[in-house]
Amino acid sequence: MTVTRRRFVQGLGAGMALLPASRVWAETRISLGGAEVLSLSDGQMRLPPSFLYGDLDPAMLAPVLAEHGMTPDDPLTPAINITLLRDADRIVLFDAGAGPAFQDGTGQLPDALASVGISPEDITHVVFTHCHPDHLWGVLDDFDDPLFGNAKHLMGRQEWDYWFDPATVDMVGEDRASMAVGARRRMEVLAERITLFDDGAEILPNVAARATFGHSPGHMSFEIARGSDRVMVLGDAVTNAHVSFSEPGWEIASDQDPALAAQVRQMLLQQLAAEQMMVVGYHLPAGGVGYVEASGAGYRFVQGT
Repeated sequence: MTVTRRRFVQGLGAGMALLPASRVWAETRISLGGAEVLSLSDGQMRLPPSFLYGDLDPAMLAPVLAEHGMTPDDPLTPAINITLLRDADRIVLFDAGAGPAFQDGTGQLPDALASVGISPEDITHVVFTHCHPDHLWGVLDDFDDPLFGNAKHLMGRQEWDYWFDPATVDMVGEDRASMAVGARRRMEVLAERITLFDDGAEILPNVAARATFGHSPGHMSFEIARGSDRVMVLGDAVTNAHVSFSEPGWEIASDQDPALAAQVRQMLLQQLAAEQMMVVGYHLPAGGVGYVEASGAGYRFVQGT
């Protein structure tokens, strides 16, 4: 299994000095037997520290973050890494990105696809880890039509049932109500196109679903296997390379069920470290590609090979 990285830069010219100087699409390629896995950038988010740390004690948090050159007051700027699988005649996206209506700096997936010679019409399958905005909202174009018009769309049954339920908007809490409304609107468009699956299903040849509930009620990760080579598409089962690796048992505010998510995260990191399985993390650095390594009482993310 080999990993290569490239960066694609499109300048905006001297006359556009008030705008960002360039837009960058990162690409990381993993050769996986006869298949190829790419990590493509949908851009980068900007979030307040409270979104992740919530009520964590700053005195406990500060030394953990200091090991990564961070402080508890630093804004969070997580990358959005979308996994693409090319295998035989299939081109499979794992999640659809944030789309144009979420945040400035996100929604760059169509340009990233174009930079590697793929159009939205080429995508044969879109597989969702969960329904949070930066994973689902990019599934529709500017006219609210499916962006990936030729693709089959697949989602875990428990995740679909939760977000499609009209009662969810009243149960999910005020801070996530807009998330529920946005998810439901997109799911209504996809309703006749969706295929649902359960934990453990082989959703496509060499692609198995693994329940990693907690970050969202029906969150799924996916194991891609070719011979002895395996890659785990984590989604948001592990959302950062600092706190969630160093202290995987800490409850994180961005998880909908923090206690369950922490339990799942500890079990998952233990397995990944023991088996030295390559991972692609949706918000991890360096395209999200790397390994999990035991470090003291916790773990660390090791980029690349």
